[in-house]
Amino acid sequence: MYDIKWIRENLAAFDAGLIRRGMPEAERKALLDRILALDEARRAAITKFEQAQARRNAASREIGEAKKAGDASRAARLMAEVAELKSSLVVLEAEAKRLDDELNGPGGILATIPNIPAEDVPAGGDASGNVERHAFGKKRDYPFTPRQHFELGEALGMMDFDLAARLSGARFVVLKQGLARMERALAQFMLDLHTSEFGYMEVSPPLMVRGDTMFGTAQLPKFADDQFRTTDDRWLIPTAEVPLTNFARESIIAEDELPLRLVACTPCFRAEAGAAGKDTRGMIRQHQFTKVELVSITAPDQSTDEHERMLACAEEVLKRLDLHYRVVTLCTGDMGFAARKTYDIEVWLPGQGNYREISSCSNCGEFQARRMNARYKGKEGKVKGFVHTLNGSGIAVGRALIAVMETYQQADGAIAIPDALRRYMGGATVIERPT
Repeated sequence: MYDIKWIRENLAAFDAGLIRRGMPEAERKALLDRILALDEARRAAITKFEQAQARRNAASREIGEAKKAGDASRAARLMAEVAELKSSLVVLEAEAKRLDDELNGPGGILATIPNIPAEDVPAGGDASGNVERHAFGKKRDYPFTPRQHFELGEALGMMDFDLAARLSGARFVVLKQGLARMERALAQFMLDLHTSEFGYMEVSPPLMVRGDTMFGTAQLPKFADDQFRTTDDRWLIPTAEVPLTNFARESIIAEDELPLRLVACTPCFRAEAGAAGKDTRGMIRQHQFTKVELVSITAPDQSTDEHERMLACAEEVLKRLDLHYRVVTLCTGDMGFAARKTYDIEVWLPGQGNYREISSCSNCGEFQARRMNARYKGKEGKVKGFVHTLNGSGIAVGRALIAVMETYQQADGAIAIPDALRRYMGGATVIERPT
């Protein structure tokens, strides 16, 4: 979300940001013209309202003066003027509000514009413009052809897509026995790591939120079709980022309390409206999945360092599981709507023979905070501005399960259990098909 005053005073910088986002020239020009015209009309409407309000107040005072002076005729004229002004004020106020909503409201034009990329974000139109930052480990060699996770899971009798389809339809799965326990083990391992070693506060948030909560983190209005909505106008969370980030909503946080670091493991729900034909087999892209989410709320001068810290926390999960991965900096054309800079962690899946995203860590600057009216204050109590918000997967539990299965698969289809998970698996060292 943007401050219209900043746009007016920094029009060239705002336009340059839209160019970096890849907005075509004609669309960009039409957008800027509409924004500036709406702003001019909004300010004119506010001025008319304020002038009429001032005149009403003055006329009300003059009525008393006229009555005191015994000028009944003047008092009557002034009372008629005040009555007329009261009626026109209702109309003028409504017009000013309509224009303000059209510009600044939840359904307004400014709410539909993506965040401007940070200066050090690489330029690019799509994922091909992403830049590899570093990698951990290396691809393993197998004396057999590695299988994909769904082949392994079905052969073990512990991953059932047919049953899930009968229960819920496509893009769901039923996990059983060892794989169900490993999913739980992964989540517990991640939560223990982030809380005990990295200082995140564990939270168990609601899984359904109101529309203004979704607006605060920019899931609405642009991505409404990707969400699940209840009959009483609540929304199932697509990620715990939504409730966790909104902890700062309509708040003024003391600067010495920042950064706030929150972590939650929740089911997540996504309609995947634009995913027709993509990853139709397996657990890569589902309507319901489990994810450990990291959220930081910081002062502006902390957010760049906090972004690097968050990335390191997410990476540590994969390092301790000894999974090969790489980190890429997303280019301007591949970043999410609310992000000003994003790192993706892509894990190597031997069965697929491909890297797949397993974590995305984004610095959103003040973009979400403006939508939530989340601010901070100094020691003297004076409000200093909007906080910065960051979010990252720490990490996606289902995709971690996939990565462990494909990386630790054995020739006979069994899955070796990584050392870091064994204490959560009752000391077991392998998942095998029950005899």
